[in-house]
Amino acid sequence: MKCGGSGRLVLACAVSIALLLGMTACGGGTVGYLWVLAGKSSANTVGNSITGFKIDNYTGNLTEIVNSPFTTGSTHTPVYGVTSSDGRYLYVVNQGEIANSVVQFSVGGDGVLTPLSNSIYNSTGHTPVWMDIGSGYLYVLDAVSPAKDAAGVAPACASLTNPANTAPCGSVQVFTIATDGTGLLTPVTNTSIKVNNVGISYFPTGPAPTRMKYVSGTLLIVNGDGTVTSYAAGTAGQLTATANSTQVLDASASSNITSITSGGNYIYLTDGAKNLIYQYTVASGVLQPVQGSPYGNLGSATNPVWTLTTTDGSTNTFLYVLNSGSSSTLTAAGSISVYQVLSSGRLNALGGVTGNPFPTGANPVCLLVDPSQKYVYSSNGDGTVTGYELVRSEGLLNQLRRGSQFTVAGKPTCLVTSGILS
Repeated sequence: MKCGGSGRLVLACAVSIALLLGMTACGGGTVGYLWVLAGKSSANTVGNSITGFKIDNYTGNLTEIVNSPFTTGSTHTPVYGVTSSDGRYLYVVNQGEIANSVVQFSVGGDGVLTPLSNSIYNSTGHTPVWMDIGSGYLYVLDAVSPAKDAAGVAPACASLTNPANTAPCGSVQVFTIATDGTGLLTPVTNTSIKVNNVGISYFPTGPAPTRMKYVSGTLLIVNGDGTVTSYAAGTAGQLTATANSTQVLDASASSNITSITSGGNYIYLTDGAKNLIYQYTVASGVLQPVQGSPYGNLGSATNPVWTLTTTDGSTNTFLYVLNSGSSSTLTAAGSISVYQVLSSGRLNALGGVTGNPFPTGANPVCLLVDPSQKYVYSSNGDGTVTGYELVRSEGLLNQLRRGSQFTVAGKPTCLVTSGILS
């Protein structure tokens, strides 16, 4: 059968529109971008880069972006990243062999990353580990603050749980994010602590901090001694200690807090040493335990490393806990445990579901949901990304239609997502 002239014109127009939208006969266009941060792999020294993917709207399939992977410098390991509120910029914190830095990338319309040559910022502390954005400010967490004693050595930090602690204090560096469309960063000076009448460049926290979360005007920092330091994030980027600025989560000092996230009215933390999930509310910067917390995580040989929450927009909220079987081998199985958050706030493991917890690649380290709330992805220490289709109303995770495992360059540290730019 042959098409007439008008038929061929309609077909040509349909094909052209499909190409413009990035659609194929098997896909539904690009719904967002996924960038996977990775350090060097010990097996082949590939890494210290960012692998970019387009997320297919219909299948959740990942297709690598042109010119990917994007370099962060041969001596810089990207460990964490966040996007600006408008999605135009990606900020990445690097642990460097020579110097640590925060790098600003411009996000192209097709997800291509371009580092801005005038937007590489030095980290004042040592060993940056985390970052977050809140109310127009970028917060960068360093495991070791710039503080030195008379001998030029970082002194041991006072600990509420371990009097014999030898780890130095950590610090938070604050940047103002420009509102003129450039997204440029300007360091904020701590006006409450001064040396020779000059404000210092950071805000101190507890020993060896590992995680940080901005929640409704409060910055929560997880310290390496099982405590949490909370700051009120006020005007001009100043961080002010609350009345009970440091709280002990576990007086035994045998905990290992591996993640912190917020969802709904709650804060969730995971304890990798005891395989527990902690649930709190926050009042005036103070964490208040929820009745029933902590909860035992699914599986007896798992190490929870990450959490995220999703909601279907009505009454159904779910918590997803990413588990690593072991931190000592790349052959360790990974998984995602799923819980429903009941109306009372209590957690209930999703029952009657085959596959819960759901498998991932080996040694997963990071978990997120895409901008459309349709897909969940984990970055794994074996150099892969695992994807699932999210059934929001039921909390279920289904295998992607065209395969759920994707390969990245290097050893993944974390991953970042953003929607399509208008």
